[in-house]
Amino acid sequence: MSTPPLASGPEGPGALRPLLDTVLDALRDGGEARGGPLPAGGPEGVARRVRDAVGDVLPEQGTEDALHVLVRALAEGAADPAHPLCAAHLHCPPLAVATAADLAASALNPSMDSWDQAPAASELEALVTRALAQEIGADDALVTTGGTESNQLALLLAREAHAGVRLIHGANAHHSLPRAAWLLGLPDPVVVPAPAGTMDLAALDEALTELQGLRGSLLVAATAGTTDAGLIDPLPDIADLCEAHGTRLHIDAAYGGGLLFSDHHRGKLDGLDRAHTVTLDLHKLGWQPVAAGLLVVKDPHDLDALSHRADYLNADDDTEAGLPDLLGRSLRTTRRPDILKVAVTLKTLGRAGLGALVDQVCSHAVELADLVEAHPGFELYDPPTLTTVLFRPAEASDEAVAAVRRTLLHEGRAVLGRALLDDRLWLKATLLNPHTRPGDLAALLKLVEGHTPR
Repeated sequence: MSTPPLASGPEGPGALRPLLDTVLDALRDGGEARGGPLPAGGPEGVARRVRDAVGDVLPEQGTEDALHVLVRALAEGAADPAHPLCAAHLHCPPLAVATAADLAASALNPSMDSWDQAPAASELEALVTRALAQEIGADDALVTTGGTESNQLALLLAREAHAGVRLIHGANAHHSLPRAAWLLGLPDPVVVPAPAGTMDLAALDEALTELQGLRGSLLVAATAGTTDAGLIDPLPDIADLCEAHGTRLHIDAAYGGGLLFSDHHRGKLDGLDRAHTVTLDLHKLGWQPVAAGLLVVKDPHDLDALSHRADYLNADDDTEAGLPDLLGRSLRTTRRPDILKVAVTLKTLGRAGLGALVDQVCSHAVELADLVEAHPGFELYDPPTLTTVLFRPAEASDEAVAAVRRTLLHEGRAVLGRALLDDRLWLKATLLNPHTRPGDLAALLKLVEGHTPR
C-alpha cells in the first residue's frame, strides 16, 4: 500500500484539491437526501442510517470511498444551521470564508503552545486578540473553545487574584458558571433572583451588603444575552454596585457580544468596558465554525496566574532570547489556530459587514415577534432584545407545547428550542441566519400551528 499524501507541505494543496471536490459533492448529496433542517426518523432512524453507512469502523483493508460515504452520512444526518427552519439553539451557519480559513488552519496544523510550532499564527493571534480586547476598552484577550471555557477561566483568574473568592450570579446565568465554581473548588455560589429574566438589582445590592465582610473576595457575574430569552442584565447599574461594594465583575457576553459590531445595537452593551473579564463567543453572533471563544481581560497582570514552565516549550533562556512564551495563553497545551478564521472574517467583512449581519438577524427576530403578536393562535413572551423569540400556541398546555416541538423534530420539519419562564413552557426560535426571509418565518409559524392539537 502506498503512503497516503499529506495535507501540508509543498505537495499538500495538490493532494487536497480532488478531496475537496469529494467533500463538496458529499455535502450536497447528503443535504439533498435529508431534504430539510433535520433528518426525519428521530434518534433511532439517524443511528440506523449512520451504522449502515459506517459498517466496520476499522476494516482490515481500507476503502477509497470512505470520505464520500461518511461525509454524506454526516450531512444527511445533520441539523443544518443554514436552513431557515433550524432555529433552536445558538448554532450559527458559519460563513464560507471562515470555513475556508479553517481548512487552511487544519492543513498547516500549527499548535499554539510554542513559537517554533506556530511562528506566524502566534503573531496573528496576538494582533487579533488585542484588537478585539480594545473593542471593549480592555488590554488583552485569550482564545478559548467557547463561552464555557471562558467563564471557567474568568473564575480561575478571580480565584487567583483573591483567595477564597465567592461567585454571585443571577438565576438567569449560564449553567457553566456554577459548574465552574464546583470544578474550581469554590464555595457554593450566591444566586440572585431574576424574576423578569434579568438580575434583580435590589436583591444584588442586598446580597453584596450581607457579604461585605468578604470585600474584595466576591465576583459578580452578569449576563449579556441569556440562553433562554436573549436578555441583557442592567450592566451599568450592576457595574455601579460592584464599584460601590469593591467587588470584581465578570460579564458573560457569549451571546450578546456580537452587538459590538453594530452601530445600531452596540449601546445595549454599555457597561461592558467596566468588567474585569468578559466572555465572547464568535461562533454565535460572529458566524464562525466552532470553536471561536475569547476571554477579554481588563488587567493583563491577571494573566500572570496562568504562567507555566515546561522546558521543551518555553525554557527561560529561550524566552530571554526573545522567543515568545505561548504556554501562559491557555490552560490547554495543544490547541488549534482558531484565530485564523476570525482574522479572515474581520478583514473580509470589516466592522460594517459584520454589523450588517447583526442588524439583519436582530430585525428577523422583530419580524417574527410581530407575526406572532398579529396571529390570534399564538402568544408572545416579550419583544426580543437580541435574536431570540419565545412564543407558544395560545391556550395550549405545557405538555402540548413540548409534544409539538418533539413531533417537528422527529419529522425533520423544523428545529425549535424550549425555555421554561414564568412557570410556563415556551417554544424558542433563535434566529442566527442572515438569509432568513419573512416567508420562512411565516412558514415556521404555520408548521407549529398545523401540529398543535385543537
